[in-house]
Amino acid sequence: MMGSKKKQSAFAVLSMSAMLVLSACGGSEKGSGSENKEGKDFEDKIVVYSPHGKDILSKFEQQFEEKYNIDVEWLDMGSQEILDRVRSEKNNPQADVWWGAPSTNFDQAKDEGLLTPYEPTYADSLSDGFHDPDWNWSGTSQTPEVIMYNSKKVSADEAPKDWDELLDSKWKDEIIIRYPLASGTMRTIFSAMIYRDFKDSNDPAKGYEWLEKLDANTKEYSANPEMMYNKVAKGEGTISVWAMPDVVMLKENKNYPFEFIIPESGTPVLTEGIALVKDAPHPKAAEAFYEFVNTPEAAKLLAEEFYRIPTRDDVEGLPSWITDTEIKSMDIDWKVFQENSDEWMKHWDENIKNGDKEIKE
Repeated sequence: MMGSKKKQSAFAVLSMSAMLVLSACGGSEKGSGSENKEGKDFEDKIVVYSPHGKDILSKFEQQFEEKYNIDVEWLDMGSQEILDRVRSEKNNPQADVWWGAPSTNFDQAKDEGLLTPYEPTYADSLSDGFHDPDWNWSGTSQTPEVIMYNSKKVSADEAPKDWDELLDSKWKDEIIIRYPLASGTMRTIFSAMIYRDFKDSNDPAKGYEWLEKLDANTKEYSANPEMMYNKVAKGEGTISVWAMPDVVMLKENKNYPFEFIIPESGTPVLTEGIALVKDAPHPKAAEAFYEFVNTPEAAKLLAEEFYRIPTRDDVEGLPSWITDTEIKSMDIDWKVFQENSDEWMKHWDENIKNGDKEIKE
């Protein structure tokens, strides 16, 4: 980065100032660019909207800027917030790349004409389920949902092996769940439980009945993930349902007594993706960033340091928690989720949830 290099003399300072002024002028108009370290003509900056958090975004900002000499600006916010923002900026787009969100969010954006199709150079490494048919988005990582348990309180033999076992009366007041309406993970799990029967009956009634029984066994709906993690770790409850990579991360990084089980009947597997914003101000730099954060090297780094399971099938040397786990994915029509989940969750909130179990922050 220019601004971080030691200034050797007054002449160097003046020269650097002149370069920065020229760079700023060159990047002020859409489509203008400069020849970067790769010898290609890209715009001077890129704006990324992402829910991936400071650690991931800062690391890839640094690496991309070093490689391409393109300034990276990013905004860290929730997936739904990004969709709302891209929607509101439709007539004057500010972002170039949307990096990170469930595929259902990208499908909504596609339907609203907010994305630009782009088929990446690594397209052959992605199975059909990991990209939009028209390449409006492509998958970057996959997140299986699992049954999590406190391994100090519950043995592997005792732990529930499938979703329906969570309804056994022996788990009454042992289940602590992240409050579903605010959580994409929990909305996915609850919607999947409804979808199991809905896909054939087109009626959510049996799914609602299942959620009523789960509510009866639930001790608490925690306001945020950290609250849920802490209470299960302390043994205030012994069972939860959550995203597999997070369970592994908490076990390895924080030494929480957590283990997980992939439900025998199958589990919903969320696909996280990436997309280019339609009429992005910096389209060439956007494509370069899209490719950069999805190389095999990037996928391996995300797996090792940030517990992301890659969608690419050509990434070698992945951690054993990925390679040794057999993931049985539920066959889900995500379009049905997109169309019905809001209504399903509203019904749960208004008609099923025991409000006394909802713990506020």
